Amino acid sequence: MKLLTAHSEYIEFKPIKKALKNVEDIPMESERIEECLVVFIGSEEQDKKNVSQVAEKAAKEIKEIAGKVGTKKIVLYPWVHLTGNPSSPKTAEKSIDEIESELNKTDLDIHKSPFGYYKQFEVKVKGHPLAELSREILPEEEKKEAESEALKAEKEEESELYILKPDGSLIPVNEFDFSGHEELKKFYEYESGGSRKASEEPAHIKLMQEHELVDYEPGSDPGNLRWYPKGKMIKNLLEKQLTKQVKKYGAMEVQTPLMYSKDHEELKEYINRFPARRYDVFSGKDEYFLRFAACFGQYLMGKDMVISYKNMPIKLFEMAESFRREQKGELSGLRRLRAFTMPDMHTLVKDEEQAKQEFLKQFRMSLDWLESLDLDTEMGLRFVKSFYEQNFAKELAQTLEKPILVEMWDKRFFYFSTKFELNVVDSTNKAAALSTVQIDVENSKRFGIEYTDENGDKKTPLLLHASISGGIDRNLFALLEHQAKKEKPEWPVWLAPTQVRVIPVSDEFLKDAEQLADEIPFRADVDDRQESVSKKVRKAEKDWVPYTIVFGSDEKNSGQLSVRIRGEGQEKMGLKKLIQRLDKKTRKKPTEPLPLPKLLSNRPKFRG
Repeated sequence: MKLLTAHSEYIEFKPIKKALKNVEDIPMESERIEECLVVFIGSEEQDKKNVSQVAEKAAKEIKEIAGKVGTKKIVLYPWVHLTGNPSSPKTAEKSIDEIESELNKTDLDIHKSPFGYYKQFEVKVKGHPLAELSREILPEEEKKEAESEALKAEKEEESELYILKPDGSLIPVNEFDFSGHEELKKFYEYESGGSRKASEEPAHIKLMQEHELVDYEPGSDPGNLRWYPKGKMIKNLLEKQLTKQVKKYGAMEVQTPLMYSKDHEELKEYINRFPARRYDVFSGKDEYFLRFAACFGQYLMGKDMVISYKNMPIKLFEMAESFRREQKGELSGLRRLRAFTMPDMHTLVKDEEQAKQEFLKQFRMSLDWLESLDLDTEMGLRFVKSFYEQNFAKELAQTLEKPILVEMWDKRFFYFSTKFELNVVDSTNKAAALSTVQIDVENSKRFGIEYTDENGDKKTPLLLHASISGGIDRNLFALLEHQAKKEKPEWPVWLAPTQVRVIPVSDEFLKDAEQLADEIPFRADVDDRQESVSKKVRKAEKDWVPYTIVFGSDEKNSGQLSVRIRGEGQEKMGLKKLIQRLDKKTRKKPTEPLPLPKLLSNRPKFRG
């Protein structure tokens, strides 16, 4: 069943003639309902498997939406055109009747437009973010998804948790003193028993909306978000910097398809080993799935390559748009999404020794990345006991110089022998992984990837999966959550949508302010709104602008600028010194132009 809800000032409809012969005769009169939630309902073929269940779920969704928009009046409006797979009229009518019956058990005021008639209607929809929403209701059996072998094994196998200290000692977690390691304790508590379900709203959601960066998209599947200009600019910069970093490391950038056949032999086996929920799609009668990482395309590319030991290590990289159909209750702003950008790198190595060398290099790259965002993270390390006994984990702990949460299994049931994840803990004490590297011991063989060794023999390489940053979207989540904990939050200067704001003290100095902004080779804008200087300064503070210049006669005559530096105070400096300071803060980082018009008065508002 498909639902489309419209919070409306009114709907007016009038039956014109019968669309179905066997419906009862009714007066051809107009009906108008004021201040209501109009629910357009498209009943689908699969609904007949359990009409009552679908109707009950639909009623629950309608009640929830009505509560959110604050209305008691509900108008049920059958609309077959919502779906390309409509049910029979009998099923559709029964569905709507049962929805009405369920809603009549509540305190809502239920109205229903005639079923089986052609109608003319007029509706005036309100203009707020929740005014138009869509829902899909499926019978329970349609929602069940095949569970991968890896997920089954994870539930059956028991692991043990430890803390690995920088000196290399491994301590059972219940014996570790967490004093001074409060974030690590929160990470441990989440990993050992926390739920992914979003029971409260994390701080970054308010910030991403207030700053007009990212927002929910009611016209799409939940977990698919819209990006406004400032947010898209930040996303672009993160992608550029990460791509630059991995290319410097020696990765070769490639591009692979978004969807793959479920009938492909190796892919079919792989997705049963990977614990991710999929979007399944059809092309005619052929069934495909949307990628949840760049693995598939890069594996298949590796299979067709002619590789010598002299070529290795070989690193393939892609900034991959990816899709995972995460559970609805787990979706929460930018923390967990269904559509996201995952920078994926796969490294083919000759043997375990080369794997360890590249693993350490990629671990250090991940630390450098997080340092560029000023992020505090906690590390999780997962491996089988035999791998730990090779002392490799101790080298990681010494490099990190802080305790690590370790999960250890007696035997391997995943495709990897070891992996690390660098995690952020948000304002609701839930953890989310960013950077990760994994040593894969299965998939080169599964996909037939081979190289020729020194003796001319064919060998199977090991494979490293790496996302040096983790999901780009989740990096913005982490940045906002981290800043939300501060008394005076701020952007890293290289990511600030506006790096310099010029505030003329009056219209007399507007042209001078514009000229000054043009002379600054960074993202500089001008607050030309008809507001007091103090309100403009407060606006710059609210926007987390790193450098704010109040420009008047003193600045024009002296050439010395009065610069408010966020978090530091006010300082007098010339234009050359300001540019030098900005250059130092943004050195070797990518650039993007100002994402919005230079004059604040010319900017639209993206949120009401």
